[in-house]
Amino acid sequence: MNKYSFLLTKTTNNEQRSFVEIEIKTKIMKKTLLALTLCGLTFFAKSQNASVEKSTCGVQTGVLGIWAYNEVKLSNAIALRTELGFDFGIWETTYYDDYDSPFLLTPVIVLEPRFYYNLKKRSEDSKRTDGNSGDFIALKMGYHPDGLVLFNTDNAPVVSDFSIIPTWGIRRNIGDHFNYEAGLGVGVSHTFAERAGYSMDKTEMELNMHLRIGYRF
Repeated sequence: MNKYSFLLTKTTNNEQRSFVEIEIKTKIMKKTLLALTLCGLTFFAKSQNASVEKSTCGVQTGVLGIWAYNEVKLSNAIALRTELGFDFGIWETTYYDDYDSPFLLTPVIVLEPRFYYNLKKRSEDSKRTDGNSGDFIALKMGYHPDGLVLFNTDNAPVVSDFSIIPTWGIRRNIGDHFNYEAGLGVGVSHTFAERAGYSMDKTEMELNMHLRIGYRF
């Protein structure tokens, strides 16, 4: 083999090696691009499908009572919450001044549409939205009937009431089943005092301020 043939063979081998390296790099780039594309599509689909749960239920308790709830999906961002429980009250109004029962545990029925307005953003930020974990604006409508009452040691006449309170709140998960919830709102309540033997009903401003911890089934 002469010098020219040797140089030609060496050049050919270098070109083949370079071609193989380019081909390998191209395959790696294609696989990387495909993986990034799939990840992006998955992330996009997840953010687009961010929605309240079709149905979720559980129990919650706090300083002022214990409640069982269920939330049913009306749209991707709106859920209708129904709630049954007991509110714990420290009564200091004129209705109970003549009685020695300062603490009453009264049943409450709540119907509350909730608008979870940041589920999509939480999903895009890779934050949990399961169990309707997000920020919400609600219209809380509650009714305290004058039926079963606990700790009414002095047999005070129970005054039923109905309230409508716009509320802002948050819910966050703790593990797979536990959660906590906080809310604040101001609205109006109407007390049906005449039913309990008082002279007239009463309408006044009412504050809804709650901090609860719960378990989701």
